[in-house]
Amino acid sequence: MDQRLSTDGKEYQNGDYILLKDDENPNLGVYDKPLPCFGCGIGWFSLLLGFAFPLMWYYATILYFCNYYQKDPRERAGLAASAIAALICTIAMVITVAVMIF
Repeated sequence: MDQRLSTDGKEYQNGDYILLKDDENPNLGVYDKPLPCFGCGIGWFSLLLGFAFPLMWYYATILYFCNYYQKDPRERAGLAASAIAALICTIAMVITVAVMIF
């Protein structure tokens, strides 16, 4: 019997622990680390902060198009939301400038 996978309680009475791994999914536990920016991720943080500083939406849009979410796929939704907010902001600015000029 493999000693690493033993479930015998007598072996672990002294406080020793073994590392559990899943052979089918080696990436298990990769995303246990919390996201940056207070745990909500750069994208969602940029979306919320963008209402005060709209340039944050454009920063997140650049990160989205540069595939920043490849480092952590949990960032994708927030970065996409910020890109949509930047698009809406740009359209609103273009319409405002067009109305002011004409």
